[in-house]
Amino acid sequence: MSGFLAQYGTEIRTLTLEHLWLTGAAMLFASLIGIPTGIWLTRHERWSSPVIGFVNVIQTIPSLAMFGFLLPLPWLGERAARIAIMALTGYALLPIVRNTYAGIRGIDPTIRDVARALGMTQMQLLTKVDLPLAAGVILAGLRTATVTCVGIATIAAAVGAGGLGEFIFRGVASVDNRLVLAGAVPAALLALAADGLLGLLERWAQIPGAGKS
Repeated sequence: MSGFLAQYGTEIRTLTLEHLWLTGAAMLFASLIGIPTGIWLTRHERWSSPVIGFVNVIQTIPSLAMFGFLLPLPWLGERAARIAIMALTGYALLPIVRNTYAGIRGIDPTIRDVARALGMTQMQLLTKVDLPLAAGVILAGLRTATVTCVGIATIAAAVGAGGLGEFIFRGVASVDNRLVLAGAVPAALLALAADGLLGLLERWAQIPGAGKS
């Protein structure tokens, strides 16, 4: 094992950083799209079923097929990382959109009515009532999306986008379980670390008064 780590240790670190980059970029884009979309749906109820249905369909597309669909696109096809980030963003949208929508919709209407009676504007209602009270549910969606992205990002190696999937594909091709584990174990540890960290944030957000000065 020490000889294996001496031989592949540097590459494991490099591919782990690539994996983090792909996942982090995808989660950033998914959050920037998904959270505002979920908020918008709470204000435009008639669009909730079609939009959530659409992102649900994206979630059901097999990952290899998704990468294959994106390959022919002119701008995306120029760089494999763009394909991977776009695909991962699509897979991360469902839990973010759904939890943002459900979290805000689950707030007691009486609380929102009181806030309006106090003269709060729509923006104040969003920032001082909706988002703070729905934060735990929104973070649960981000937690699910992040773990999903870490796992699916291993498939990015199939289109040359790098990441820990490089080891997995090489190990399968050469029937070398050590290479498979060199990709699978760090990916699993990343998923566990992300799940644990976001789980702590989720519990913190559910504590009454958390984050208030």
